[in-house]
Amino acid sequence: MDTKKVQFLLEEALAENSALFLIDLSFLPGNKIHITVDGDTGISLKECIRISKNIEQNLDREDEDFGLEVTSPDIAEPLKVLRQYQKNINRILKVKTNDGVLEGRLTEVTDTGIVLAWKAREPKPIGKGKVTVEKTATVAHKEITEARVKIIF
Repeated sequence: MDTKKVQFLLEEALAENSALFLIDLSFLPGNKIHITVDGDTGISLKECIRISKNIEQNLDREDEDFGLEVTSPDIAEPLKVLRQYQKNINRILKVKTNDGVLEGRLTEVTDTGIVLAWKAREPKPIGKGKVTVEKTATVAHKEITEARVKIIF
């Protein structure tokens, strides 16, 4: 399988719509190609088909048979690329780091990390009872072991 040609054809197809971006390109045993693509506002089935056709029509099955699958990301899968974080600003994320787990609303994404915000109940500084406070945490990308969008129904 000519992996460089597949990568070129994929990049060519993605270049036609600047809102789309690659999440994963895998070459699996048995000449299977698996591509996961997303868009800044999601990706339609029509776009997945267009990308698939662009690749499939430019590869010769007579030279080498292959399987091709172009999909959108699974909502349950962890975030993998920076643009996925940017796409999910204002959503609740569950972020695992080496130091523990944080859960909060994604408020900011930079090249170096993310900012999460959440509300917590804490004892009043003076007197009895609790008060609700706004908390934030900045997490560097290199510290994140896994980040998932929390699905809220």
